[in-house]
Amino acid sequence: MHASHTVSRRSALKTGIRAMVGAGVAATLSDRVQAAEPDVARQIPVTPGQLEMMLRRRKQVGDDWQEVEETNLWEASETAIIVCDMWAQHPCKMAELRVDRMAPRMNEVLSLARDHGVAIVHSPSSGIKHYEDTPYRTRMKEAVHAEPTVPIQGWCYLNSEHEPPLPIEDSIKRGEAIVSGCDDPKPKHYPDSDRHQHPAIKMIGYDGVSDNGQEIYNFLEQEGRKNIVLMGVHTNMCVLGRPFGIRQQVYLGKNVVLCRDLTDALYDPRDRPHVSHARGVELVVEHIEKHWCPTILGENLTHVVPGSADAKEAEVAG
Repeated sequence: MHASHTVSRRSALKTGIRAMVGAGVAATLSDRVQAAEPDVARQIPVTPGQLEMMLRRRKQVGDDWQEVEETNLWEASETAIIVCDMWAQHPCKMAELRVDRMAPRMNEVLSLARDHGVAIVHSPSSGIKHYEDTPYRTRMKEAVHAEPTVPIQGWCYLNSEHEPPLPIEDSIKRGEAIVSGCDDPKPKHYPDSDRHQHPAIKMIGYDGVSDNGQEIYNFLEQEGRKNIVLMGVHTNMCVLGRPFGIRQQVYLGKNVVLCRDLTDALYDPRDRPHVSHARGVELVVEHIEKHWCPTILGENLTHVVPGSADAKEAEVAG
């Protein structure tokens, strides 16, 4: 929302207050409107409802890592989901198949979370040009600027101060091809892969679309979203490294988690540590749980605590 619209909306609200009540009460309510000015720019309706988040992390005890689970309550109105690089096509066809398998389940989780007031940001990197004429793109570009607490990087590389090397090899070259973890029998280069988001994942309502770290940060701050869920692909690359990914969200001080059953890694069992693809994904998830943030399951986003979504009685000015 533009600043002029914000001012006019606030002025109209103050005028309405004065017209309906006495001068003393009007002054009290007017002060409240002024104090809540940062929220006036919010577009998504703020509604009650708490998500019961079953957080899984790994804690080091001696030479071992122990799985630890705890339950936190998150306000749905303070929560956002970022969907990372769920492209319609992918240069690695095995990876593309897994995205195709995952997309309908992801759409169901997004739809249910959206109904509870969770914000949704779609981030099909390099495919944003396809959405320039949509309200979802406009919403992100017009979000009120917020100055980040730390620089937003173009890519957040592995940080040796926070983490050891990844537990899987994902940068092997075979012949002249840079396969980057692709487990196709004969990886090929597909320069014209479709970067639209997978068609099974719908954009609607108050959703936004962007792959720009500053734009996404603006939107999250404008909408009061401090709890961030990352889902999508690929766990060992873009989910961690993008300017809206896990590392950057941690640097910005967001309360970030990975949705571990709605993600996939780029890993080829022919490479270190020579385990199945499924186990390779688990190893990356465990790495994130040890060194970056907890993980959750998608079902945590689909329902709220019974009774938490009921309307609260409004305060009456005395």
